[in-house]
Amino acid sequence: MKTSPQVAVLGGGSWATAIVKMLTENLNKVHWYMRSVYAIEHIKRNDHNPNYLSDVEFDNNQLILHNDINEAIANADILIFVIPSAFLNSELNKLTASLENKTIFSAIKGIVPESSLIVGEHFNTNYNIPFDNIGVLTGPCHAEEVALERLSYLTLACSNEEKAMQLAGFLSSDYIKCKTSDDIVGTEYAAVLKNIYAIAAGIAHGLGYGDNFQSVLMSNAIREMKKFIKKVHDMKRNINDSAYLGDLLVTGYSVFSRNRMFGNMIGKGYTVKSAQMEMNMVAEGYYATESAYKIKKERNAKTPIINAVYAILYEGKNPKKTFKKLADKLN
Repeated sequence: MKTSPQVAVLGGGSWATAIVKMLTENLNKVHWYMRSVYAIEHIKRNDHNPNYLSDVEFDNNQLILHNDINEAIANADILIFVIPSAFLNSELNKLTASLENKTIFSAIKGIVPESSLIVGEHFNTNYNIPFDNIGVLTGPCHAEEVALERLSYLTLACSNEEKAMQLAGFLSSDYIKCKTSDDIVGTEYAAVLKNIYAIAAGIAHGLGYGDNFQSVLMSNAIREMKKFIKKVHDMKRNINDSAYLGDLLVTGYSVFSRNRMFGNMIGKGYTVKSAQMEMNMVAEGYYATESAYKIKKERNAKTPIINAVYAILYEGKNPKKTFKKLADKLN
C-alpha cells in the first residue's frame, strides 16, 4: 500500500507559518523546522507561532516540530524551503542528511548571496539536485491574507507537472486556488525582482509621490522584469500572468508588503540599518537588489529601476535626487 509523502516546511517566519497552515488543511501530519527552540516550545504550549501570524491556531497533533534541520529533511519526501536567502547557505552548511530523491520547492523569493543564484539553480549547481526534483512556490499571495483565509492564488512551477500538481493538491482549499507552470526559472526570478520593485514603490511613497507616478512605476517595472528574465532564461511566457504581474502588483501596492514598508522608511529618511532594525521581518528585496544588480551587469540588461534602488541602498545616494532622475527615464 502506497503511503502519502511526508512534507517538511523549513523556516519559521510568516510565509512559512502560512504554508504550514495551508498544508494542515489537507495533511494529517506536517514536519516543521525552525531554528528557535523558544518558538517551538511556545507553539507546543499555545498552538501558535509567537512571532509571526500569531492569530493562526494550530492543532499540535498535526505538527511534527524540529529544531534540527537534518531530522526534518531525513523524515520528509517533499521539502519546502522558506528560509530567507541571506541565511540559506549557513543553514545548508549544517546538512548531514541526504537530499537525494527529495523533491525541493523554494518559497524563498530571493537570490543566494554566496552563489548569486536563485534557489533552484543553487540546489542544482551545488547539491546536484536534478531540475526534475526542483520547484517554485510563488504568489500572488500574502501570508497575512492566508491567515485571514481570504481568497488567494498560488503558482507551483516545476518541470515535472505531476510533482507540481501533487503539492498543489496539498495546498488547495476553499480559500487557496493553485495553478501550475513549467517556467521554474522565470517564476523564481519574478518572485525575486518584484521585491526590488516593491522597495522602489515604497521609496516613492515615502518621498510623497502619488498614485499617478506609482502606476507609471509599476508599468515600467513589469516591462523591466520581462527584459531581465528574458536575458537570464529566454522561453515563451506571458508576463501578464499572476505569477509575474499579479505578484508584482500585490507586493508593490499592499500594506502587508514588507518590502514596500522597507522602501517607505528609506523614502522617509531612515538609513538602511535603522529601517532593518525597526522591522521584525526580513525584507528580501534588500539582499536581492545587490545580486540582481550584479546579474544585470553580467547580462547587459537595461534596468533603470533596479539601478536606482541599488544606488540608494548600496551606494548611499540621495533618494529624492535619485528618483527625480529615475522619473525622467520612465514612460
